[in-house]
Amino acid sequence: MSILKSLNSWGNPQNAFYLLLAIYIAGFIGLRASTTQAIFQALTPLNLLLTGMILFHFETSKNKYYAIFLIISFIFGFGIEVIGVKTGYVFGDYQYSEVLGLQLLSVPLIIGVNWAILIYCSGILAKKMSENIFIQALIAALIMTLLDYFIEPVAVALNFWQWEDTSIPLRNYLAWFVFSYIMVLFYFKIHPNSNNPLAVRLLLILLSFFVLLNFI
Repeated sequence: MSILKSLNSWGNPQNAFYLLLAIYIAGFIGLRASTTQAIFQALTPLNLLLTGMILFHFETSKNKYYAIFLIISFIFGFGIEVIGVKTGYVFGDYQYSEVLGLQLLSVPLIIGVNWAILIYCSGILAKKMSENIFIQALIAALIMTLLDYFIEPVAVALNFWQWEDTSIPLRNYLAWFVFSYIMVLFYFKIHPNSNNPLAVRLLLILLSFFVLLNFI
């Protein structure tokens, strides 16, 4: 709560952007250094929670529909991961490690927050690229799938989760695309006036973060 009070006192998404940028630069350095990698792995759930708190604070149209979207996107993202882990039918055969913190039904709770962040940011960017809601959802789903493409190798290397086979199955990306499309469309329908000056910049931070972790 003290973080949100600080953000209120700043009243400026630009300051929040610089804070997030500093956090992810520190995270990149910490995860790349062998002496600090374990510490920064353990801090990942806290970082995702902090990212979500900062991001969602700057929504320009906070109302009950915004709250419903956040709750439903968390439940949906978490729920589809539970089904995926328990059955292997959704994304393929994979299991989460203990690195991402508190779990329920073998899935870290923070994964629901991650889904909400990515749906929200991708949706806001997509709305700037088209006026057609279905094309917007298509663009957002493609953005989320691209992000997952870069997230997967990093997550495996850092032992956030592991696949039964060494290669990541194609159906993982197909499932990400389909479920992202559904959830982004829901987001647009329930809260069409949603906007956030921080969302696109955070998306660029996240993409840069995972691309760099893949190649450096």
